[in-house]
Amino acid sequence: MAETHSAYTDTESLIRLLDVAERLPGAVALRERGYELLRPPPGATVVDVGCGAGRAVADLAERGCRAIGVDLDPGMLAAARARFPELDLRSADVTALPLDDGAALGYRADKVYHMLQEPAAALAEARRVLAPGGRIVLVGQDWDTMLVDSDQGELTRRIVAARADTIPRPRIARSYRTLLLDAGFREATLEVHTAVFTDPPTVSLLEKHATTARDAGAITDAELKGWLDEQRERAAAGRLTLAIPMFLAAATR
Repeated sequence: MAETHSAYTDTESLIRLLDVAERLPGAVALRERGYELLRPPPGATVVDVGCGAGRAVADLAERGCRAIGVDLDPGMLAAARARFPELDLRSADVTALPLDDGAALGYRADKVYHMLQEPAAALAEARRVLAPGGRIVLVGQDWDTMLVDSDQGELTRRIVAARADTIPRPRIARSYRTLLLDAGFREATLEVHTAVFTDPPTVSLLEKHATTARDAGAITDAELKGWLDEQRERAAAGRLTLAIPMFLAAATR
């Protein structure tokens, strides 16, 4: 029971963090841009892979799509079903989607591919479920290019690099366009949208990154405290800045 409760608590924390991030104007604009690039006609089947708590699935359904959300995390699916009981939400792996060949006209994956062991297999599955002319949109950050305003430049670089090294594929977002072309998609495009965070709650996100770096042995307890103290002082003075480049790629089946 302890392990289950711990996992559920972690999922709850992640959902709270996602809720805050998804409501930011830049995040809303990025989602809207992704929907524009999908270009789904009314009634089209669109699958959101790694749907999390279901926000994008609900958005797409509101736009008249037959939206299907897919995720493997039971906690996330439970949260999505509680929030949006009317949605079609399914437990499935990205390499084995519960759709027939050519059943969809849209495929979306937001902040998913950096965690995949076999992104090429996931893209092959995306091609399988997409009909000719269907659209795919991938969204994600490059974990090596998180930018934090700090007087401790060398320490900040170590924190960012150490956090990136805990991600299975931290730099995959910069390769989205190449991956899509290699998978046989056409008309591939790539855009970069920078998310800028200046509000005090951003410190909690920075604390998570820095603590991960400490746990990985990249920085000491003293360095962790000193860096976070600086960021808290910046936040209190209205001088905190975190910028994260977000890569958005789209292509046609």
